[in-house]
Amino acid sequence: MKLTTNFDDSLHEACGVFGIFSKKTIDLTSLIYYGLFSLQHRGQEGSGIVVTNGKLTEQYKDLGSTGEVFNKEILADLQRIKPKIGIGHVRYSTSGSKGVENVQPLMTSTRIGLIATAHNGNLTNSAKIRQALENGGANFYTSVDSESLLKLISKHLKNCNLINAIKKTILQVKGSFSLLIMTNSQLIGVKDPYGIRPLCLGQLPDGGYVLSSESCALDGVGAKFVRDIKNGEMVVISDKGIKSIMYAPRTKPHTCIFEYVYFARPDSTINGINCYLSRLEQGRQLYNEHPLKADMVIAAPDSGVHAGQGYAQASQIPFGVGFIKNRYIARTFIKPTQELRERSVYIKLNPLKINVQGKDLILVDDSIVRGTTSYYLVKALKNAGAKKVYLLSASPMIKHPCFLGIDTPTREHLLAAKYNLVQMRKSIGCDYLGFLSIAGLIKACNNQNTFCTGCFNGHYPIKPPKLHKGAN
Repeated sequence: MKLTTNFDDSLHEACGVFGIFSKKTIDLTSLIYYGLFSLQHRGQEGSGIVVTNGKLTEQYKDLGSTGEVFNKEILADLQRIKPKIGIGHVRYSTSGSKGVENVQPLMTSTRIGLIATAHNGNLTNSAKIRQALENGGANFYTSVDSESLLKLISKHLKNCNLINAIKKTILQVKGSFSLLIMTNSQLIGVKDPYGIRPLCLGQLPDGGYVLSSESCALDGVGAKFVRDIKNGEMVVISDKGIKSIMYAPRTKPHTCIFEYVYFARPDSTINGINCYLSRLEQGRQLYNEHPLKADMVIAAPDSGVHAGQGYAQASQIPFGVGFIKNRYIARTFIKPTQELRERSVYIKLNPLKINVQGKDLILVDDSIVRGTTSYYLVKALKNAGAKKVYLLSASPMIKHPCFLGIDTPTREHLLAAKYNLVQMRKSIGCDYLGFLSIAGLIKACNNQNTFCTGCFNGHYPIKPPKLHKGAN
């Protein structure tokens, strides 16, 4: 039984969006930069900002993280026009290639002026829509599904006003989206009818408004959390204030449950559920379902730390440091050979031998995807002298791919889709392997049964598209 040799053994979110409508002259560009920096965990492949003062519009975007793309000179150049409205985007590609042309925000010229969009999510019918638009003469300049949204809005604007054009567009597309739209006078936020991807509203001290993928980014710009945008809701922010439009009938929300497991920052609160407290509770539920005895509880840095702490609290087993993380590994860390690729795991995470030697350890991680990282973490601990390693996952078994905005391997590369529990334990090399149940995870999320759990049980709120061979 051979594990895949892909060492990026984690799920990745699609993107993060951040927008500001200001009522006064402020350094709006820098605030958007700080907001994107707070959302950096949602995407590091590309970053972009577009701003407007109502007459002039400026944009800058490039490949790389927010800190790599922007500097003081670039931000000053954007701020030169004294903008009142702006949106930004951080990208991790789940749709389209990784070229700079696919970095958002995207812009187009329409009969009412320039429109810019920033999209977090994934459209399941974008190929069909794109083909229809191209047949009608539309030109596409990217390979991302987000451009279909922009082109549809532009098309519908020929026959109706902006709000109706947006309504027609979002009722035509299928999939997940938290969408920001910027015109020369408005900032608009839209959440899909199922509320799969997060989006919240905040207010600045000057009375202006902020739209953000997560509440943690509000703190970085001094904004106060107002509320989460509802599923099926459009909010329109202008000089007249803020207007809420329910464009679709209210349905049961299906927020991606992995926001609470791994994606969102621990200091974010989504739909009234604090991610830090949820992860602590995931650890406590793990103990209820897997009451093991050991010398110490440790965590896979950094994603398993809070669940590990929760397990330690519930079990009364001491929580300790099992690995030292090298925080200076660059995004472009060079791994030229297969041997060095394998060694890179130990360069990034090195066991603290003095702390693990001779001990029975409970190793808690947020999830197990391909199993590759789990294999090397267990191997490293045993090489460092650990007697036994019991591995626990704070999420249920991932058996199905996601098509709603998460970069998930195809089913043939998901460990839990191929093997039973005994086979998985043997392939990883641990002495015990346990997963939190779906019921336990929901209980850890305030017992709100309002989540998308498709990656665990194949029950999606939206009918899956036809996937290529090897997927599910």
